[in-house]
Amino acid sequence: ELEVWYQPKLELCNGRVVGAEALLRWRDPVRGLIPPVDFIPLAERTGLIIPIGEQVLDTVCRNIVRWHDTGMLCGRIAINVAALQIERTDFVDTLRQALNLHQLPAGSLEIEITESLLMENPEHARAVLSDIQRLGVTTAIDDFGTGYSSLSYLKLLPINNLKIDRAF
Repeated sequence: ELEVWYQPKLELCNGRVVGAEALLRWRDPVRGLIPPVDFIPLAERTGLIIPIGEQVLDTVCRNIVRWHDTGMLCGRIAINVAALQIERTDFVDTLRQALNLHQLPAGSLEIEITESLLMENPEHARAVLSDIQRLGVTTAIDDFGTGYSSLSYLKLLPINNLKIDRAF
């Protein structure tokens, strides 16, 4: 019942699609489409977000390979990674294995973490982001401006992209 949807990323100057963000959706056969705000927190509390995250990573990698095989250039695909995935698993090893299994270049993916993860355990988050970048995968902070929001702190972080929250 879980589906991965893709929201295109556009280059503003010419409208060209330069990538996409993978978004998890739940289509219940009885209740219909369940908003992520209703199921992601539950998945995080129960620890199910770890196997769900691994499933999303595998699905995205398979789709990228399929798109490349059909000649469709899709650019870099961003995947949101929950704090629990970073804190309780060897996420970098999981990422490395997925890239190897699907024979994908690391530049095909971007890993997004939230600003709140950085503030909860900054040293660990910084180390994981550095390891992700050493693989050649791009990193991004999502929802920047919802927490501590120190612009000077950004200089210390191994990130390639910053997604600023509307509230900021």
